Amino acid sequence: MKIICIGRNYTAHIEELKNERPENPVVFIKPDSAVLPKEQDFYIPEFSNDVHYEVEVLVKIKKVGKHIQEKFAHKYYDEIGLGIDFTARDLQSKLKEKGLPWEKAKGFDGAAVIGNWLPVNTFKDINAINFELQKNNEIVQKGNTSLMLWKIDELIAYVSQYFMLKKGDIIFTGTPAGVGKVEPNDYLTGAIEGKELFSLKIK
Repeated sequence: MKIICIGRNYTAHIEELKNERPENPVVFIKPDSAVLPKEQDFYIPEFSNDVHYEVEVLVKIKKVGKHIQEKFAHKYYDEIGLGIDFTARDLQSKLKEKGLPWEKAKGFDGAAVIGNWLPVNTFKDINAINFELQKNNEIVQKGNTSLMLWKIDELIAYVSQYFMLKKGDIIFTGTPAGVGKVEPNDYLTGAIEGKELFSLKIK
């Protein structure tokens, strides 16, 4: 199983981090060891003083595919989820300044929270899904998949040009504005259309 992540897929988030709007999806990968085990707390790593939450809609691939045409992309998934792409922002900034890869800031142990899954047929339109992240019972991120620069099927078609997609692979589709720092004892919960899909405590 591989975790394929999309960066800079919401305009407001691009602006809040003062990044350039990309011509194509920004793609990076987290190792499977980045997945935070279910029911486990997230421990802030010793190498960072500025870990940020980034809530994202997830897509689970259900069969092998390569060079998938966008019009057929919907045949390659039947579950939608929610998760967090934890980012060591201080480390990422240093790596970006030097033009180096982000993996140390994005792929460390526990950096990928994967919540529960919902069948695609739960939704009237996957390109209009409301989702949110609460920190200590206060909404800190709120998004809708209609605001993606590249929609889910477009992402699957694009990514499959470079990486063969396999059953169980997960695509993190990008985060909306509102990312921020986590502190010990914070409590995070994520929901799609009002249904909670994960919760965790920060240590």
